Amino acid sequence: MHQIPLRLALGLAALMGSAVLASAQSGPDPMRALRNEVQISAADPMTALRAPAATGTEGPAPNPEFGNLPDAPGAEETYYQCTACHSTAIILQQRVTDARWDDLWTWMVEKQGMFDPEPAEKEVIMTYLKAHFSSER
Repeated sequence: MHQIPLRLALGLAALMGSAVLASAQSGPDPMRALRNEVQISAADPMTALRAPAATGTEGPAPNPEFGNLPDAPGAEETYYQCTACHSTAIILQQRVTDARWDDLWTWMVEKQGMFDPEPAEKEVIMTYLKAHFSSER
């Protein structure tokens, strides 16, 4: 029996996973533009995922209990809502407009099956996301 080198096997698995995801979508992928906007350093490809982009001012410290989201009101609600489907790494890399957050929320609920919480909790989460991960601040 032939053995496939691990690097080749992982590459094939990644390609197959991408093809499956692409074929499973029934419309445009609003996250594609976000993934393409992430600047990844060749020296340290994880830099973009570790901390929010520098804005010239220090924000709240990361809270390790909540996936290193900024420790501020709404972190806990955001953590539990969002990590039901994906890691906090995808949140930490975001810098989109407030309107884009609204569009992403609608897309996640309508197309991805995300649970839509009560309006008061949704407001807490959206306020938190817009305060800490908006390109408008």
